[in-house]
Amino acid sequence: MQSIKSAALEPTRAELAGLSGWRAAVRILPAYGLPILAVLLAIFFSLLLPDSFPTALNVRSILSDKGIIALLSLGAMLPMMAGRIDLTIGFGIVMWHILAITLQVWYHVPWPLACGVVLLCSASAGLVNGLLVEIAQIDSFIATLGTGTILYALALWLTGGRQVTGDLAQGFINVNALSPFSIPMPAIYVIVLGVVLWIVTERLPLGRRIYAIGANERAAALNGISVRANVIGVFIGSGLIAGFTGCVLASKLQIGQANVGLDYLLPALVGTFLGTTTIRPGRVNVLGTIVGVLILAIGISGIQQLGGAFFVEPLFNGTTLVVAIALAGVAQRRRSAAVSEPTKPVPTSE
Repeated sequence: MQSIKSAALEPTRAELAGLSGWRAAVRILPAYGLPILAVLLAIFFSLLLPDSFPTALNVRSILSDKGIIALLSLGAMLPMMAGRIDLTIGFGIVMWHILAITLQVWYHVPWPLACGVVLLCSASAGLVNGLLVEIAQIDSFIATLGTGTILYALALWLTGGRQVTGDLAQGFINVNALSPFSIPMPAIYVIVLGVVLWIVTERLPLGRRIYAIGANERAAALNGISVRANVIGVFIGSGLIAGFTGCVLASKLQIGQANVGLDYLLPALVGTFLGTTTIRPGRVNVLGTIVGVLILAIGISGIQQLGGAFFVEPLFNGTTLVVAIALAGVAQRRRSAAVSEPTKPVPTSE
């Protein structure tokens, strides 16, 4: 009889039950160090800035501003589950928020229909990405960089490089402006989308199939998983989330301009890569992604309130991205080693 070694880097309840308090804490730290760090950062900035940081106004500001990034990070997570990357989330949001505004202002399209058109177009862009990656066999980085740049060019062409302004329906403005129970709507969207994606990725066979493709595409195909259909599907899902986020951003800004959107690409990717280092180390996951965005939000907000210069945010994001990719690589290698490590026979009594 042989023992089966788990590939999970996160500790199980049974494993923790057999450890002393100190050894259990050491075992937990690699998997839950990032949430712990987020709490410590919040306490640190609250002590340094007691009049501004630990306030309801600052919390609502963080939830509202970073809700857009969290939505994009969750969208970027889907292709990463399958071992791909989608750069159109940053380029596309430029086009999608401009399209949502122009349809209403220039063509007087009712806002629900305008949002529907945006979702249809963004899903179509995701389909194109999926076809380029799976049918044309173009590397996902190159394919999505190309389509993203085309979308950005179309946004510039549509606006002529100028802002698009005009009267918008109050219903459309409320897509972002409402705050039920004092919770900004972007945060509510993140919660709802996070719950749906958590159920799909952690509880349904579809999520397991996508994770299997990301772990070993050939093995997944040999086990009867349709790699092509699932990969195209995750790109369509990523496109839909980007389109919805574009509508939320348009509701928030109430103007269309091509110089916004790209600033969201790097933080969204940072949040997703950070998510691979926590909760489920070595693979992208919903809770880890949300924690990754949260720690970015707390860090940047605290640094800015301490008087950080205008370049602090991109510097912080870039540095965190490098660190996150390095940590994700280490976690992935540890998970791969756990899978490939030969098991030793365990003696059994007759």
